[in-house]
Amino acid sequence: MERQPTAAFILTLLAGLWMLAMGGMIYGMGPEFVEDGGSGMWGPGMMRGMMRGIMPGTGFGLGLPWLGAAAGIVLIVGSVFLYTRPEQSRTWGFVILVVSALNVLAGMGGLLAGALGVVGGSLAIAWKPGRRS
Repeated sequence: MERQPTAAFILTLLAGLWMLAMGGMIYGMGPEFVEDGGSGMWGPGMMRGMMRGIMPGTGFGLGLPWLGAAAGIVLIVGSVFLYTRPEQSRTWGFVILVVSALNVLAGMGGLLAGALGVVGGSLAIAWKPGRRS
C-alpha cells in the first residue's frame, strides 16, 4: 500500500487555510480598511498605515484582498489532490510552490503561511512513494 505525502499535505492545508482566512478578513473589512490612511494606530486604514510605516513602497497585495483568498483556495484544492492522488505529487507540489511564492511576493496571507506553502510544495516535489513496513 502506498503512503501519501502526509507532511506536505498538512503543511499545505494549513497554509491554504491561513491564506484564505487572511484574504477573507481583509476583504471583509471593506475598502476603507485597505485604501484609507486612517488616523491613529487603530484607524480604519490601520493595515495600510502600518505597511507605509514599516515598509514604505510595499503592500501591493493589500489592494487585492481577493488574491489571498484565491491563493488559499488553490492551496486547499492542491493539498487535497496531493493526498488523494500521490502519483501526481510533483505536479501538485510545483503548483503549490508557485502559488505560495507568488502569494508571499504579493503580500497576502503573511510570511508564515507563504513559508508553510513553500515548504509543503518542496516536500511534495521531493516525496517518493514507498511501502509501509
